[in-house]
Amino acid sequence: MSDEEAAVALSSSEAADLAGMLRRLRESHWPDDEVTQGQLAAAIGVTAATISTWESSKSTKSPNAERLRAYARFFATRRSIEGDPRLILDKDLDDGELAELRRLESQLIGALGGDTNERPGIFTFSSGPVTIICPEAPKDVRGALASRNAPNFTKLQQYADLDALIEIHGHVRAMNPSLDVFHRLASEAKPDDLSTHVILLGGVGWNKASRRFLHALEQMPISQINDPDLTGDDEDYGEIFRARDSDEVKTFRPIWEGTDEDRELTEDVALLARIPNPFNGTRTLTICNGVHSRGVLGAVRCLTDAQIRDANEQFLADRYPDGRFALLLRVPVVENETLSPDLQNAETRLFEWSPEDGVPA
Repeated sequence: MSDEEAAVALSSSEAADLAGMLRRLRESHWPDDEVTQGQLAAAIGVTAATISTWESSKSTKSPNAERLRAYARFFATRRSIEGDPRLILDKDLDDGELAELRRLESQLIGALGGDTNERPGIFTFSSGPVTIICPEAPKDVRGALASRNAPNFTKLQQYADLDALIEIHGHVRAMNPSLDVFHRLASEAKPDDLSTHVILLGGVGWNKASRRFLHALEQMPISQINDPDLTGDDEDYGEIFRARDSDEVKTFRPIWEGTDEDRELTEDVALLARIPNPFNGTRTLTICNGVHSRGVLGAVRCLTDAQIRDANEQFLADRYPDGRFALLLRVPVVENETLSPDLQNAETRLFEWSPEDGVPA
């Protein structure tokens, strides 16, 4: 994101008030440790000249909400300036530092005219780029055009969960017209891709990038395991979900009806999760996963389907005001069509978690 994209236009008086607040924060928040513009700039990812502009009473350009959240994170703990300047992730902050983070967020974003409890849509980003990391289809189920030697080679034939990719890529581009939105096969994702806003499609089995986020995923009491009733040679192969709460371990499987050739998937299970990106605390990691591809598509359509997404977004904003959560959801399949989960229906939500719940032993 350029420094220009990181700025918003305010009235001269509003900009001057916010500039004074930011200048005082840097110069006197820690009386014994005045922070330089260079230190702050290095931590939040802008230039020192940009910090100077944001602190100027004559400027009408102010940092946007995402940059102000980075300010709050930086000044929430002195550890931000121990060694190289950096931002400390929520999981590494103690209770006092987390409280200071929320206080500073409220103060700074309030000065911008915003409400810390008001969040943009899950797939709306104030900066970019955004990288959708996709699973690779096993070679034995790809079409002939997936071969690079084919004269009509089509790379998308190598992708699994294509329905979900097309749905989410179009939606993210439409909601963020000024941002770069990329899609990558998990095997081709580079380190720079992992530090963007990441949307991870598909399960651990087919999306190898999931393993790179394993430490972050371990903070959630949700995992995928091979179902002993399914084998890799079975066309219904999939990894079921397992969730732990304080009392027990629960497993969640898709539902099938009929037998043999008439067997039909009538309900899949989806995982929809949003946590900070462990490789860049100012970016997000969104997970859209399922036992089968219908579950992956259901997790995506939960927040892209125009008929239900606004109500679902409102549910998430009310239920998880800090924007971090993980949900296991029922995804109905009717006449071979995937229906979008309704989060307001309690029966849709099979399991819910937020960082405040912790991780059961």
